[in-house]
Amino acid sequence: MIYLITVNYYSADLVQTLLESVQSQGAEFCLVIVNNSPEDHQVRSLVGPQVELLEMGYNAGFGAGCNRGLQWVYERAPGAIAWLINPDTTLQADALAQAQHYCTAHPEISLLGTVIDQPDGTIWFAGGAFNPATGRIVAQEQLPSPTIAAWETAWITGCSLIINLRHFATCPEFDPAFFLYYEDFDFCRRYLAQGHLLRVVAAIRVTHRPSSIAHRDRPKALEHSTYSYLVALERHTSPLVLLYRLARIVAHAARRYPVDSARAIAIIKGVLHYGERVSRFGQSRQH
Repeated sequence: MIYLITVNYYSADLVQTLLESVQSQGAEFCLVIVNNSPEDHQVRSLVGPQVELLEMGYNAGFGAGCNRGLQWVYERAPGAIAWLINPDTTLQADALAQAQHYCTAHPEISLLGTVIDQPDGTIWFAGGAFNPATGRIVAQEQLPSPTIAAWETAWITGCSLIINLRHFATCPEFDPAFFLYYEDFDFCRRYLAQGHLLRVVAAIRVTHRPSSIAHRDRPKALEHSTYSYLVALERHTSPLVLLYRLARIVAHAARRYPVDSARAIAIIKGVLHYGERVSRFGQSRQH
């Protein structure tokens, strides 16, 4: 059985559509809904024999929500397959069966990504690239080859991330420093550094409606994205690369301000938030 984990934030209608796509697969599953929106009463109606609901009581962020779901699964089935999946996605035909088959045939793989399509059929994610020398973190939007079945990747998006829990002596966790964005990048880079294998599989596909949740509040999403990107660079690049990217971000905000002040202000808020983090850590080291 595969345990699917999704984090709900006022998205009960999307979760229901996701659930319907999972039920249509004809495979054994358990959907674990982590509820970050306590006032979203509609999501409670989805609970059933194959659906569990875990209440966070507040909006704890994406990574913390995933951690709650992973811990719940790990305590009950530490050797299980856990599939982190966004509410605004649906599984394509045979996705559950393909995931189960690949994890059984390739038990050495710890973290598995899927090809993610947009509703119009264009690819949204086919692997992650990272250049630590420049700080460039990008999602690849093309298959490396039309004939290749699986390929290595620098990171996998948390939108659709399959985790073989049997490879982990303790429950794998996202870093709580990330509220939203880049927590998946950091998660994958940390476990890759520990020797875990990452792959993307062409035969496992989902459909995703990008930005249908986070970008309901675009300025706040941009603020979180800016902050989290800087934290990711701090963790996985050099101080020089971090300073270079920070300067570029500030310069971009300055250029955008005359034509899009809301965007520029959101970026600067993210930078200031990161500055507060640096200041806190500096003070803690002094004491």
